[in-house]
Amino acid sequence: MAILIVLASVLAALLLLFFLYLLFFVRPRAKQPTDTRLLCDYAHRGLHGGGVPENSLAAFEKACAAGFGIELDVQLSRDGEVMVFHDYTLVRMTGVEKKLCELTAEELGALHLAETDEKIPTLREVLSLVDGRVPLLVELKGENGNTALCPKVAELLREYRGPYCIESFNPLLLRAMRREMPDVFYGLLYTNLWREKKGNKKRSALDVLLSAMVFNFLAKPNFIAYKESYREELCVRLATKFYRAPRFVWTVRSKENMELAHRRSEHPIFEKIE
Repeated sequence: MAILIVLASVLAALLLLFFLYLLFFVRPRAKQPTDTRLLCDYAHRGLHGGGVPENSLAAFEKACAAGFGIELDVQLSRDGEVMVFHDYTLVRMTGVEKKLCELTAEELGALHLAETDEKIPTLREVLSLVDGRVPLLVELKGENGNTALCPKVAELLREYRGPYCIESFNPLLLRAMRREMPDVFYGLLYTNLWREKKGNKKRSALDVLLSAMVFNFLAKPNFIAYKESYREELCVRLATKFYRAPRFVWTVRSKENMELAHRRSEHPIFEKIE
């Protein structure tokens, strides 16, 4: 009899945890954007390739000319300028063995991207170039609780008159950004970190929680942007089908997968599709 009571108590506790997860933790603030232009195809880091480096003014100009939305990445230089660059380290794109945050905007602006004449742009330069011609999908970069990037980005976007939305893997950045600009269309970038780190990479309890979208109650994302291979994850299905959050998918690299995304009413973030 005592065993049955213990089992019943455990079952009740598990059911309570599941309902809390379903109704509170994983629940997004799902909504459609007021500007429907944001529901489009986005060129991942601009239209790059063929001698045009990613996250460059040339890649962004090509995307504008083709009429595609632009996905781009932002992080802070040492002196607090919002730079458009994906990696935390500079070596892959510039050959410099330092982190982006270790150099000033002037020092970063002198570097060449992928041995071309293109330089690392500031977000200010990108906004001036695009000038509202196509929608922007701005990814906030950050692996910890430092939210200094958010007010800097907000300061620039408040002056911008074109369509844009904001996304991040980091729920704390989304939370901080929402405090700066509550009416923007926000998205949570999603991948299953627990599976991605299978093998030699060290896993943590935080990876489990992030992989289950437990921090949606903090981030309150309006849409979910998930990796192609994880579109059927339980938390993705709950957020996008049960709660009807708009669906973005990354990174799409073939015509077949582009067509699949469109059939599924997903908004693809794509690159290098011939």
